[in-house]
Amino acid sequence: MTEEFTTCALTYSSTPGQTLNSVRGKSMDWEQPIFSVLAGGVKTQPAGVTCAMTPGAASPTAITSDTESGIFSVECELCVEHESELDWYCGTERKPICSLCATAGSCRGHSVTSLGSRVTAVRNQLVDVCEKMQLQAHRIEKFIEQTLTAKEQKLQAAASRAREQVLAQVSAAREALEEEEQRLLEEVQREEERVEQCLLTQRAHWDQSLTNLSQTRSHLVHTLTHTPDAQLVTSVQEIDERVEEAEGVGEPCDTDKLNFNAVCSDSKLLRGLWATALLLGPNAYGSSNLKFDEGTVSPLLSLSDDLCTLTFLHKKSRQSPPFDAARFDCWPNALGSLSLSSGIHSWVVDVGRSGAFKVGVCYASLERKGSGNEARLGYNSKSWVLSHYDGDYSYCHAGIKVPLQVVKRPQKVGMLLDWSSKTLLFYEPDSCTVLHSITQHFSAPLLPACAVTDQSITILH
Repeated sequence: MTEEFTTCALTYSSTPGQTLNSVRGKSMDWEQPIFSVLAGGVKTQPAGVTCAMTPGAASPTAITSDTESGIFSVECELCVEHESELDWYCGTERKPICSLCATAGSCRGHSVTSLGSRVTAVRNQLVDVCEKMQLQAHRIEKFIEQTLTAKEQKLQAAASRAREQVLAQVSAAREALEEEEQRLLEEVQREEERVEQCLLTQRAHWDQSLTNLSQTRSHLVHTLTHTPDAQLVTSVQEIDERVEEAEGVGEPCDTDKLNFNAVCSDSKLLRGLWATALLLGPNAYGSSNLKFDEGTVSPLLSLSDDLCTLTFLHKKSRQSPPFDAARFDCWPNALGSLSLSSGIHSWVVDVGRSGAFKVGVCYASLERKGSGNEARLGYNSKSWVLSHYDGDYSYCHAGIKVPLQVVKRPQKVGMLLDWSSKTLLFYEPDSCTVLHSITQHFSAPLLPACAVTDQSITILH
């Protein structure tokens, strides 16, 4: 820094007629931008207003202050060493200084700016911080009002559905399952209470965070509007601590802990006994109307006259059937004739000694043409099947195979579909052994689906 000061531009000016009451009178709420609160006392200076220092002058031109509003006005403090007005700021030592300190004193050669410029920079920073806090408060309020409230509503609906499922299944075998019913209802209750507690904890946490943000913002706004200039620039550390504390609040986010876990209502014992009660009833083998849809049968297969038996054909026996858009042309598949979209359905397929077959369900929109996985049962998202190939049993869906442990090779494979509880169950009807079960939300009606590449399979009535 040289002996002489160059011309420097002031960053703000006063506006006659505006008072501090114009700021104090404004409501400090989250809906009001910080700029509107300070509009009565802070304005940028018109272009061309400058202050100049000449060699030998005792101090630079005095900083303009808004004496009527009181935002910038302070009692002039004097430099202890030179008894001059503290109208400059040393960025090196981070303190207000006089012009003599800057030119010939201890701060000579340091980074020096006018006190007004420094005050304006600090104030602008505080304005930005307060605006960010305001936006964060809006996000938290939205999270509380929308996300958490919606979660509470979904919780009640999910818990209600789980109770209905448990009560419906237990009613099928009431005498043997009273103890299991009570246990499952308690699990649902605990799960509901857990999620409710999580929601309450989240609500309390974010309510407190919102309060802390409000208090911190109010404190910073008060500092911004009432702290004298000299004191403001020396309070940067305290301000930074407040800002860091506010930043530590974090952003709200949705998690799986806020969702009801329907697994709590699942029970292997209940599922097995419930299936047994249905499968031993008069409709254990399903509707006599269930047959194979002739228009879907692959040319690799032959269909019996009663439309119930599929037989894999060797190459010499194959013929080209009439064209049908619903027919599978490459994979040895066939679909059932009944569409399933509600209620409880069961049917049994005699797999005999077939060494390669698939039985299950699929959407009607399953691809029928081509040799890709889109038309291959179990290798896409539209089909769910139990597969047997070369002695191995597995459950297949979307190309994922789940190996199944089968103690005795079944001669029959049954399927039980409960639309209301979203349950698909594969079982061995002679022993009522559950081979595999899934819980799946089906978004469209289902059709029975089968495939065979060894001998024959037959729908039983």
